[in-house]
Amino acid sequence: MSEAKLKRTLTGRVVSNKMDKTVTVLVEHLVKHPLYGKMVRKSKKYHAHDEANAFNEGDLVEIVETRPVSKTKSWAVSKLLEKARTV
Repeated sequence: MSEAKLKRTLTGRVVSNKMDKTVTVLVEHLVKHPLYGKMVRKSKKYHAHDEANAFNEGDLVEIVETRPVSKTKSWAVSKLLEKARTV
């Protein structure tokens, strides 16, 4: 009776796709400042595996945690949530 372990997922925006098979995803979330109570925007960048080089800058994507692919890459893009709007 082994249950499958749930993988962590995050939602963020692609800020760079210059590497081969890798995109940089910026994940932002709001946290309340412990002393002043103001909502502060925190952000972190993750390198995510993109096998087909299908995602471009500005795309809203969902990334899922995977086994380490390289020194800095242990996330993979699972799906596209919103395509970037071009002007």
